[in-house]
Amino acid sequence: MKVEKKVISNLTKCYSIAPLVYQGKEHFLVAAEKVDKCLLFDMDGNQEDVVWSEPGGVMTMVQVPGSDGQFLATHKFYSPNDSKEAKIVIATPKGKGNWEIRTLVDLPFVHRFDIVERNGVKYLIACALKSDYEYKDDWRFPGKVFAAVLPDDLSAYNEDHQLPLTVIKDNMLKNHGYYRAVEDGVNCSVISADNGVFLFVPPEKEDGGWEIRELISDAASDAVLVDFDGDGEKELATISPFHGDTVRFYKKKNGVFELDYEFEEKRDFLHSIYGGMLCGKPVLLTGHRKGERDLMVFSYNKEKGTYEMEYIDRDCGSANVYHYVKDGKDMLVSTNREIDEVALYTITK
Repeated sequence: MKVEKKVISNLTKCYSIAPLVYQGKEHFLVAAEKVDKCLLFDMDGNQEDVVWSEPGGVMTMVQVPGSDGQFLATHKFYSPNDSKEAKIVIATPKGKGNWEIRTLVDLPFVHRFDIVERNGVKYLIACALKSDYEYKDDWRFPGKVFAAVLPDDLSAYNEDHQLPLTVIKDNMLKNHGYYRAVEDGVNCSVISADNGVFLFVPPEKEDGGWEIRELISDAASDAVLVDFDGDGEKELATISPFHGDTVRFYKKKNGVFELDYEFEEKRDFLHSIYGGMLCGKPVLLTGHRKGERDLMVFSYNKEKGTYEMEYIDRDCGSANVYHYVKDGKDMLVSTNREIDEVALYTITK
């Protein structure tokens, strides 16, 4: 692979990335984990707007489907030890430099969330990393997964009128990982925790219940479902355990995921993750935030019958990545949190 890198911003503790369609054009958002800005970029990496200057604490951003630039975001999740005031907010563009920010719901420790649609109904699914704490690194209170039907019109919601949520799964210790997947044509959620990786399938009808399937019981920080070896069935790739050091690939045998390959090198504080196509082949892309702080890509070598690793970047400390294709070229945005750098990579064969 040939990699060209362009630094497009120096944002302190840059963290979250999300695509955004606004004014008929594709954009992407980048926001900070600590108290700092949320920035709007065009697809060439040019900054177009500042959405907010603070409070930060942004773990996740997701566009409201069908909207012109309206999106939801977490605010005030600064760390696992400083997120009791975390919430999900609604950001609505009113003009350049003018974005209305309103509360959708206060949700302490909310880390990841998404909007998934099924049969014309939008569902909000939100994951709280923990439920409470009394001292630093207190993990005695497992997290939960919440859900709600998300109305088409969000104009009524604010600090005084919030969206009610329902717990659909509790006892999710270190409930960190989220990845959107499509299974049998349905938008689903892959959610990872210390007690396993689970597939959440939204209700077939608005008044129905969520289906929850356990994929593995092993602890995982994040996971993706991708057909890496091209046999027509998806493998499960994980980084394990919570903020862990191990890359694993599981293959389905007799309907059950079993460990198929484990990367022999330990990489401290694995965090960023992408599973999908890159330069014409299915890959797992992940970066780690301590030690060598590399950004790596794994792919399956059919001739050798095993997985191989290549580097995208070294010593960058990637927190999250976002992949897209522009003018036939693979593009990758990475929030290199540990060096306060937002980087745009052009990757070619």
